[in-house]
Amino acid sequence: MKIDKNIIKELSDYLDEFNLTEIEITEKDTKIKVSKNNVSISNQPAVALSTPTSQDESISTKPNVKSGIEITSPIIGTAYHSPEPGAKKFVEVGKKIKKGDTIMIVEAMKTMNHVPSTADGVVKEICVEDGHPVEFGQTIIVLE
Repeated sequence: MKIDKNIIKELSDYLDEFNLTEIEITEKDTKIKVSKNNVSISNQPAVALSTPTSQDESISTKPNVKSGIEITSPIIGTAYHSPEPGAKKFVEVGKKIKKGDTIMIVEAMKTMNHVPSTADGVVKEICVEDGHPVEFGQTIIVLE
């Protein structure tokens, strides 16, 4: 297997740019995971490469499976629950929302991106804390 060093370098740069501790990319049967070594003094990224041996293995590594309609982050960045500090939150657990309503803001590269709801429903769970980083495709809200 030939590894493209540019991909690893780009992923390593994303760690610093978005203040992440790890990032992972999967293509076909190859998975590249880059994470910061928190024990190291030099704080250089550590790289792990793996190929899943079976379909069951890749399914079991998925984080908590939630019941309900999952709304995921369309981009990588920092999630905010309100338009500005101290303002009313976009959504609260138990609140009924409609498709297209803003549920959160994800800041990426100093740009505030409004995340719309992809479905109607009642907010069952908010899966990310205000001001915390989110990954592309990470579940941010679960609707009933």
